[in-house]
Amino acid sequence: MKRALITGITGQDGSYLAEFLLSKNYKVFGLTRRTSTPNYERIKHIQDQIELIPGDLLDQQSLTSAISLSNPDEIYNLAAQSFVATSWSQPVLTGEFTALGTTRMLESMRQVKPDAKFYQASSSEMFGEVQETPQTEKTPFHPRSPYGVAKVYAHWITINYRESYDLFTVSGILFNHESPRRGLEFVTRKISHGVAKIHLGQQDSLILGNLDAKRDWGFSGDYVEAMWLMLQQSKPDDYVIATGENHSVQEFVEAAFKVVGITNWKKYVKTSKEFYRPAEVDFLIGDATKAKKALGWKPKVSFADLVKLMVEADIKLLQKNSQ
Repeated sequence: MKRALITGITGQDGSYLAEFLLSKNYKVFGLTRRTSTPNYERIKHIQDQIELIPGDLLDQQSLTSAISLSNPDEIYNLAAQSFVATSWSQPVLTGEFTALGTTRMLESMRQVKPDAKFYQASSSEMFGEVQETPQTEKTPFHPRSPYGVAKVYAHWITINYRESYDLFTVSGILFNHESPRRGLEFVTRKISHGVAKIHLGQQDSLILGNLDAKRDWGFSGDYVEAMWLMLQQSKPDDYVIATGENHSVQEFVEAAFKVVGITNWKKYVKTSKEFYRPAEVDFLIGDATKAKKALGWKPKVSFADLVKLMVEADIKLLQKNSQ
């Protein structure tokens, strides 16, 4: 039985990845930070099938212990300070978690389990002010947020450990991927949750930032399979994972209201400069040709289906909570 250690197991991707690995008959370990209120909501349905190990990306010794204890064949480093907006108010902490946290994980693996395979969660935010469209593995990075900058560091340190120590380390440059398990602070979930509340008569309007920002949005459940596939290859390499489609925030809004039968969405949506980024990433669209060819991966859930999935899940959630 293969063994996997997932950092960030309580997050959106961590929970989908844990489910996926369990379906492949893995023994799954998850690194969790001690907080005063444990956030196990996303993994509570599989909690009895996984083993949680206390640890923190800021604490080298705890990572070394976690790798020692779990003795993993595969390590998936998904933990980060992952909300872009927060990275402006907490730039140093973002660097500590997202950049140096990755280095600590790699260093612990090198010392304790150098034959493990390591997956690093890289991000399309590394492209930032895009140098070419669509973006591939060869597109130069120009990050536009402290989060994007930290992810570039983490990406390069992962390559550095691969080249310096001959370790099996890969980075998946994942474009935006969403699901009903997305945090409420992210724009897609803010929209799906807001539309569900408007539909149920629980709120009157939805306040958003830049409606013109464009993203390449896929489904998290599809993307975790790509992570796994990268670690099943004979040689480590980095891959862009994306749908190759581009949609604006406004299109997401329109699609979400359409799910509940509202065509005049403008009646319910207001915009506020408060939710604009200091430096916007206007146009992200990924080219996953390499992943399709080498990994045999392709996204299964369409944009319209993703929006529908999220809105319907939020309606169900709100109905359950109000009972």
